[in-house]
Amino acid sequence: MCFFSFLFCRGFVYDSRNNLQMRGLVVLLISKAAGPSTAELSFQHNMVSGIYSSQRSLAEITELIHTAFLVHRGIVNIGELKSCDGPLKDMQFGNKMAVLSGDFLLANACTSLAQLQNTKVVELISSAIGDLVQGIYYENSKSSEENCLTDDIGISTWKEQVFLSHSALLAKSCQAAMELAKHSAEIQDMAFQYGKHMSMSHKLHSDLQPFVKESSSDIMAFSLNCAPAVLHQEFLGRDAWIKQIREAQGKGNIMDYKKLQEAIKAGKGVTSAIDLCRCHGNRALAALESFPPSEARAALANIVYAVTRFS
Repeated sequence: MCFFSFLFCRGFVYDSRNNLQMRGLVVLLISKAAGPSTAELSFQHNMVSGIYSSQRSLAEITELIHTAFLVHRGIVNIGELKSCDGPLKDMQFGNKMAVLSGDFLLANACTSLAQLQNTKVVELISSAIGDLVQGIYYENSKSSEENCLTDDIGISTWKEQVFLSHSALLAKSCQAAMELAKHSAEIQDMAFQYGKHMSMSHKLHSDLQPFVKESSSDIMAFSLNCAPAVLHQEFLGRDAWIKQIREAQGKGNIMDYKKLQEAIKAGKGVTSAIDLCRCHGNRALAALESFPPSEARAALANIVYAVTRFS
């Protein structure tokens, strides 16, 4: 029996309130699923439970980088604060602590990365950090534009942006784990594809929660640039979508998310986002076929099932 059942995985990747950190675990699981390379048989004494010590370090590095960027994302825009938000000095102090804490975690991750003594792995993870910076910069630059309610983008552009800010780190960490075990370029690419498409499914699953939850009496606020909204705009047209947003705004520009949610659910955005989520999930499962059957591979498959089922 697989040590990661479907129900466990479903609760692990999404607990109805928060998206949980799972990147390090995925790196460990895919390392165990791939096993030792024939080129590295002489170093199997460095393996514990089928995972090299360097791969364990990589999993820790991946989580450190992800956490560092989460801390940096918590920085408050002082210029947008209102008097009811609290003392300005407290916010300024909090921002300084967020910058220092995030930088400390990132510095530790980079130090551990250098200790792996593998130039290709350093290059992969460094490029993933660059992707994260680029993705977050794009998000912040768009959200800071005056009177910008929603981006005028299609789903292809949305996927490019999501890859940078959400998928690149996991995809390149999975590839790096294969490089540390000296696996072939084909296996490295399959690991990259699994990490990419699984995390894309995870993001789509998260975006869909306000539209598919049946038992919630409270309407959840959602981003106007989430996947269902972007797809809804594609089908409806930019002008009609902006009109719906304006109609959902009440006095003081307070958004009526229930009204907007109903408008999106009445269109094709939600069903198309579910189909896209399952499409990426199927591509992640197809990548797993390159790995031999094992409990680790089954666990990775269950994680995909957990983020592609909505009933």
